[in-house]
Amino acid sequence: MISLNELWFLLVAVLFVGFFFLEGFDFGVGMSTKFLARTDGERRVLINSIGPFWDANEVWLLTAGGAMFAAFPNWYATMFSGYYLPLVVVLLALIGRGVAFEFRGKVETERWKKTWDLAIFLGSLLPPFLLGVAFSGLIKGVPIDQNMEMNAGLFDMVNVYTLVGGVTVTMLCLVHGLFFTTLRTIGDLQARARKLAHKLLIPLAILLVAFGTMTYFMTDVFEAHGGILFAVAVLGVVAFVLAGAFTSKKKDGWAFGMTGTVIVLSIASLFIGLFPRVMVSSIDKAFDLTIHNAASGPYSLKVMTIVTLTLLPFVLGYQIWSYFVFHKRVHEKEHLEY
Repeated sequence: MISLNELWFLLVAVLFVGFFFLEGFDFGVGMSTKFLARTDGERRVLINSIGPFWDANEVWLLTAGGAMFAAFPNWYATMFSGYYLPLVVVLLALIGRGVAFEFRGKVETERWKKTWDLAIFLGSLLPPFLLGVAFSGLIKGVPIDQNMEMNAGLFDMVNVYTLVGGVTVTMLCLVHGLFFTTLRTIGDLQARARKLAHKLLIPLAILLVAFGTMTYFMTDVFEAHGGILFAVAVLGVVAFVLAGAFTSKKKDGWAFGMTGTVIVLSIASLFIGLFPRVMVSSIDKAFDLTIHNAASGPYSLKVMTIVTLTLLPFVLGYQIWSYFVFHKRVHEKEHLEY
């Protein structure tokens, strides 16, 4: 029978998987506003395509952080203090991005819009990259001592492995966002998004293979969970190949689903490789943070489980309903700007 510690580790993993799947296409669309859109009208279409969704999608990250704080306070404290600077940059980027969505259409001047367009681009580029760097560090290992304190220097957090991880996550979000654009737009903009997504599949495949190979040789995640991780990798390859096949046949919904599957499998594999750890110490394996030494007490976990199971269906129902209501495609004739 699954323990409460395992249940909450699974819940945190699901929340992060949901965040990268949903906010991933938001980030991709936000990045594409810089180079896919040729006119201000097309840029507004791209922004409107994610307008009803982006703020609800970000809630998955906030909820994941809250779940870590409540269920695994030592994990939360070690990670958020050790990665304080990059996580602050992520927070500021998300704030700037949200403000830009609201403000760019308030004044009809070119300088005003360019300023906020830059905020949207950077606010969509930096979070997936920095979170990719941080999550890569979780499995590679960072200097955590016997007091569960992380004293990491720049090169402990930023190295070849974590940089490749950050770039891979960013590229995956970009391609995912381009496929989302094919679902929400029409005409030439849709065709260009499909064409660009198809072109980027090759460099994305190279990045995924490189990161997977580096993970095999530079971390220990395959030692305990190699069988499961190899099975996940095979499923990921199948999904990736299908994404290319579907986009060639202009089956955009299926292509979007396949890139989403690659994201789900990629983030899930990180947590599978970590389990039962939550952070790896590069100093000594005895200092690893696990679902046991980083967790809250049994009573706290029990109360949180009851509350979560009561409220979660309502939250999921609301978000599913919002996607149903705003499922129609957007075009330049619409004057509403989110």
